[in-house]
Amino acid sequence: MAAYPFAQIEEKWQRYWDEHETFETPDEPRVAEDGTPREPYYVLDMFPYPSGSGLHVGHPEGYTATDIVARYKRKQGFDVLHPMGWDAFGLPAEQYAVKTGTHPRETTEQNIATREINTTDPDYYKWTQWIFLKLYEKGLAYQAEVPVWWCEELGTTLANEEVIDGKSEVGGHPCERVPMRQWMLKITDYAERLLGGLDDLDWPASTIKMQRNWIGKSTGAEVDFGVVGHPEDHLRVFTTRPDTLFGATYMVLAPEHPLVSKVTTEKQAGAVEDYIREAQQKSELERTELQDEKTGVFTGGHARNPVNGEKIPIWIADYVLATYGTGAIMAVPAHDERDYDFAKKYDLPIREVVRPPGDADAPRSDAPEGAYVEKEGTLVNSDSSGHAVGGIAEQGVSLNGLSVAEAQEKIIAWLDDEGQGRAATTYRLRDWLFSRQRFWGEPFPILLDEADEPKPVPEDALPVTLPDIDSYEAIGSGKSPLEGLPEWVETNDPETGAPMRRETNTMPQWAGSCWYYLRFIDPGNDELPVDPEKEKRWMPVDLYVGGSEHAVLHLLYARFWHKVLYDAGVVSTKEPFQKLVHQGLILGEREFTRYLDEDDHAVSAEHVSDGSDGKIDQRTGEPVRAVEVPKEEVEKRGDHFVLEADPDIRVEARAHKMSKSRGNVINPDEVIEEYGADALRLYEMFMGPLEQVKPWSTDDVAGVSRFLGRAWRLVAGEDARDLDSSNALADPITDARPSSQQLRTLHQTIENVTDDIEGLRFNTAIAALMEFVNEARSWDALPRGVAEDFVLLLSPFAPHLAEELWQRLGHSGSLAYEPWPELVEEHLEEDTVEMAVQVNGTVRATIAVDAEAEEEAVLGRARAEENVQRHLDGKEVQREIYVPGRIVNFVAGG
Repeated sequence: MAAYPFAQIEEKWQRYWDEHETFETPDEPRVAEDGTPREPYYVLDMFPYPSGSGLHVGHPEGYTATDIVARYKRKQGFDVLHPMGWDAFGLPAEQYAVKTGTHPRETTEQNIATREINTTDPDYYKWTQWIFLKLYEKGLAYQAEVPVWWCEELGTTLANEEVIDGKSEVGGHPCERVPMRQWMLKITDYAERLLGGLDDLDWPASTIKMQRNWIGKSTGAEVDFGVVGHPEDHLRVFTTRPDTLFGATYMVLAPEHPLVSKVTTEKQAGAVEDYIREAQQKSELERTELQDEKTGVFTGGHARNPVNGEKIPIWIADYVLATYGTGAIMAVPAHDERDYDFAKKYDLPIREVVRPPGDADAPRSDAPEGAYVEKEGTLVNSDSSGHAVGGIAEQGVSLNGLSVAEAQEKIIAWLDDEGQGRAATTYRLRDWLFSRQRFWGEPFPILLDEADEPKPVPEDALPVTLPDIDSYEAIGSGKSPLEGLPEWVETNDPETGAPMRRETNTMPQWAGSCWYYLRFIDPGNDELPVDPEKEKRWMPVDLYVGGSEHAVLHLLYARFWHKVLYDAGVVSTKEPFQKLVHQGLILGEREFTRYLDEDDHAVSAEHVSDGSDGKIDQRTGEPVRAVEVPKEEVEKRGDHFVLEADPDIRVEARAHKMSKSRGNVINPDEVIEEYGADALRLYEMFMGPLEQVKPWSTDDVAGVSRFLGRAWRLVAGEDARDLDSSNALADPITDARPSSQQLRTLHQTIENVTDDIEGLRFNTAIAALMEFVNEARSWDALPRGVAEDFVLLLSPFAPHLAEELWQRLGHSGSLAYEPWPELVEEHLEEDTVEMAVQVNGTVRATIAVDAEAEEEAVLGRARAEENVQRHLDGKEVQREIYVPGRIVNFVAGG
């Protein structure tokens, strides 16, 4: 059967939607039939990023899902805001420009059809700069000389999250830690509010957990350790276990700690310097989670434990980070596994101070085997109360015999009384590094004087626009390429006329995407980022869909900016995104691999495993080599794949992330050209649950296309080929009243599709539509009313085809705002029911009876069954048990 004319249909209806602005959301709320404003529903996609290389079939997945929801909500009577925009500042676009010599502005515009919002438009980033000024006015933006990741090849600083194993995520170039002047944002001031705000959000549990871990709240105490030989200094540590202070037998500083150079002795200076140099080449991830064996170097210096005056050695180790806590820790090896391993490796003292419950009086050496880390037990070896603690307290403190909770309370009070510590809460969250040495980013609205002291640009001078740049040679110099444009850099203070310089660092890519959801509400406002009344109507976003790779950074940054704007009175809600869904990754086509041994004999894939030098036959330990197999030589058997020519040989089937380097990128334009946009939409939703990772299969797109062809012919007729006769309908379309069976099928479909869209289970909704078409094709006639409701159910998924079928059913205009089919519960009821007929509790027959049949009629029908009669023959029926709609049981004897 020839394919339906999708190309003509899709071109026709896309043109119609554009000409009639079908999906425009007016500033004034639409009204319902009773004259009241329609309830708003804001559905949003995370920004697409139209850089040099364009998009692949994985990109439309989330956008299709939100479009389905938007179309469904319109039919339910909601006023829907479903905008689209573009986030095109940042490193990928800039690097593409460096390689091709094409300015990012041109590349971006080539990849954009319609620009409702574009972060690179000065009319947009004017307000990004305005928000930065609000941050600056509130003391949340400041300059600091901080160690940052510098990538020589890319010519810019990178955030910790953009560096993997000491190399840039983009390009894999070497990076090093260097001190640089940077702009920082005090996101840490909002740590507690960012944490608390998570409680009321409808977000994936994994994303909530990631945000909580990233913020990393810890409660405990800050404790000051004196530095031997340097009475003017102290080492402050944060600990969640102040009860174990008597067990602190050494200290560890981060290599970057400012006191390292002061406490290091001349004898240890060389070893310390070498160690610091090595640590600078590692990422934070390498220094913590990825480093199995902890390393360190003794500085030669010592600290004084405030609870007992004990002199303990100071080490440096790269597993301690300057960016977390205070950059210094007290090491309690008896009660911390990391400290225990380090102490055993370097032969440092291990002193037990907490005994497990019920074990307080048992004799124990000072060096237990393994660390006891539980927060339950009794304190031991923790008494300095019989003497003064030199230079600290006239009387020490005793924790012996106390529980962990009691000991924590007592030691914090003692530290506070003696001025040696205090109760404290810390967060893993660090201030946000907000500078990039790029030319393709939002300019800071900041002027600098000769001493680099900042002064904000007046609001009426915004936007500070980017200059044109013709040369990219400055990249890699350690400064922004904008430094090389003196006509742009050199300016004057608009208030005093004094010479000033523009800030040449630019904002990171995250800046524009922190608040774009607000600008969508009011994109043409010249006076404010968003009108307050419009913001109150639409916010918060009802449904936000995007990739899980943004689970922390973008979502955390946007929440931070939103809370700042809430404090400034710009927004009315405390959180921007009420419901969040992450669409799963779409992988490339499955790739098939067979294995051969050294004699070219086939080895079935279930016998192959990883060896130290590659794949091996796990039965013999001998190496095997992988050979690619064309998919036409493979067939599926059960849950695995085999060679078609030799089904005893399994092959490995694996799908990989789409990438140009692998050559497995599927271009959506090519799929649309062959099968149509509706088929692409439908297939991406039919592949599996929205959140699931799924492999692409072009062969399966053809199957979905065939379903659309069947739906087309069901309504338009078996002979429909083109659009020449727009009113043509299938011969069996009738104005007759639907049968009860037809109504039952329709309303079962309404129930299933509605429930599945509400639950974002698009794959099962499509399956329900397929089941309807299969059943409807067996009917002698298709009632017009049933056909219309089916088309409306189909429309969110295949909007072009549905519009064409709707028109052929005699309607003018678009179906976009037609009401969603109403579920009538009574049509779900069965006309007949199947009932089991038992004799003495054993099923002897099954009968189909009218659902409204009287009991006597059902019993008579049951008695008439031949097999029932046979088992009742010659017996007396002592009792008749009737359970309506379920069973009949004859109890017989004699």
